[in-house]
Amino acid sequence: MKIAAIQMVSGPVREDNLARARALLAQAAEAGAELAALPEYFCLMGHRDTDKLPLREAPGQGPVQDFLAACAREFGLWIVGGTLPLQAADEAHVFNTSLAYAPTGECVARYDKIHLFCFDNGRERYDEARVIAPGGSPTLFELPSRDGHRWKVGLSVCYDLRFPELYRQLSAQGAELLLVPAAFTHTTGEAHWELLLRARAIENLAFVAAPAQGGRHENGRRTWGQTLVAEPWGQLLAERRDEGEGVVIAELDIARLAACREQLPALGHRVL
Repeated sequence: MKIAAIQMVSGPVREDNLARARALLAQAAEAGAELAALPEYFCLMGHRDTDKLPLREAPGQGPVQDFLAACAREFGLWIVGGTLPLQAADEAHVFNTSLAYAPTGECVARYDKIHLFCFDNGRERYDEARVIAPGGSPTLFELPSRDGHRWKVGLSVCYDLRFPELYRQLSAQGAELLLVPAAFTHTTGEAHWELLLRARAIENLAFVAAPAQGGRHENGRRTWGQTLVAEPWGQLLAERRDEGEGVVIAELDIARLAACREQLPALGHRVL
């Protein structure tokens, strides 16, 4: 199965971000991808955390959800829409939600980011819990590919990457491809991004695709980028080293995954 992991440098204007996302999705479709995944916050990187609040959408309706459904139909793609803000239980918070769409335009899966980023090194300060409500359930969906295999795709977002127990739950449910749309800071990405992604691939003997924000944003933030796809042995199939938007294409071979799991049946050796 051919997939596309999309890198963006989103800004504070939703409509501008959607226009850029559409152009990148078109590139993915033209390259022959069946699945295209957008990065976290693809539709908005505001000047303040609270900029998400007025753009919250109700589940099943809203400009961003309509956009994703329309692009899935237009391009004949499975699309995982990075994240967008959905309504939470109170007016001061939103869910940071990843939605998966079939080529029919039907939304087939919803994942609300569970682990909320908090970081303070004296120069940079982030606390997502101020405006984001945490999700509570791991999510995966099945994707019937042109290769004849029904891929099991596990969803996660950014800071989730630091919590291997989430990916263990997904692999226990049969996940073969793990998606990690992200907006890693440049500081933490430089230190840990590739290392953690390759570790999640190795320990779960699964493919990992990580579409990222990558560059300097209008709000002053700098994200790490390095959108990549890793295979079950931990090697990189494709990556984008440069900052700026782009499309990373990789071919996933289910036979390669099966061979890795047969040679090293570690998933069956778990005790705890």
